[in-house]
Amino acid sequence: MSVLDRIAADTRTVVAERKRARPWPELRRAAEAAPPPGDFRAALQADGLGVIAEFKRRSPSRGWLAEGRDVGAVARAYAASGATCMSVLTETLHFAGRDADLRAAAEACDLPLLRKDFTLDLYQVHEARLIGASAILLIVRMIDDGFLGEALHAARELGLAALVEVHDQPELERALAARADLVGINNRNLDTFEVSLDTCLTLRSHLPEGVVAVAESGIHTRDDVAQVAAGGFDAMLIGEALVTAADPGRRLRELLGTGEPA
Repeated sequence: MSVLDRIAADTRTVVAERKRARPWPELRRAAEAAPPPGDFRAALQADGLGVIAEFKRRSPSRGWLAEGRDVGAVARAYAASGATCMSVLTETLHFAGRDADLRAAAEACDLPLLRKDFTLDLYQVHEARLIGASAILLIVRMIDDGFLGEALHAARELGLAALVEVHDQPELERALAARADLVGINNRNLDTFEVSLDTCLTLRSHLPEGVVAVAESGIHTRDDVAQVAAGGFDAMLIGEALVTAADPGRRLRELLGTGEPA
């Protein structure tokens, strides 16, 4: 069983438990009554290269990254240092995330927030709206075309953006066939966990006009940022390079060229 297979199985178990604790009709009513979300996609379409700055406590491949760090303080630092949006890992078993982290980020800053989780059930889309997210993540490799279309529709009905993540050409074609308008190209090979910017730079040319393009993973230096910008991306998602820094805000400014090196 691959890492993604294990995460998918665990996610389905967790969602089933949550459904028993809070039935879907009750959750749906609460989500629909929640304050309107920020416009995540529009924020990334602003002039210049946008930044989705990520908060991630740990990863299956690298272990602890930001154990014990105050997500509210990080959110404020990101907002003050040039982030366009923020991504918050909420998956518990493999990434040590929690919904409370996203709520804390929402209280600490005005950035549109991506709920970074493994969305496999429409229940999770409504959860995202309820806890203050402006966008959800849909990983094409983990879902079939039917659910991809359903999740995109549900997100739009709730006013949420959907970052549709792809890793190769066939996945990109599936995303576009589902009419995704916000596509993240992940540079991490999910089979080997190797990372190469060549992935996003190669696939970018296949995205049609009007689709917001986000480069994900492997962005650690000013040169990496320059390559992403030159590649025609609207935005980039940066995680480990920020959360592992002693001062995430300063590190973000260094990568953007707007502050002294960390």
